[in-house]
Amino acid sequence: MPFLGHIWILLVNLVVWGGLIALVVWAILRLTRRGADNALGILKERFARGEIDQQEYEQRKKALEGP
Repeated sequence: MPFLGHIWILLVNLVVWGGLIALVVWAILRLTRRGADNALGILKERFARGEIDQQEYEQRKKALEGP
């Protein structure tokens, strides 16, 4: 019986640590994507207000989206 207790503790630890790692990875990916989306949103707003022309908009959009 003690052996089953050890397996149970091991499984609980794996689930908890796996969940924490997954949460951290998810948060990092979400925050980095949000920054790029926010920058693109600002760029679209500037283009819509006429602060930049289409050529500058396209150049900056390409730079934000990457290769």
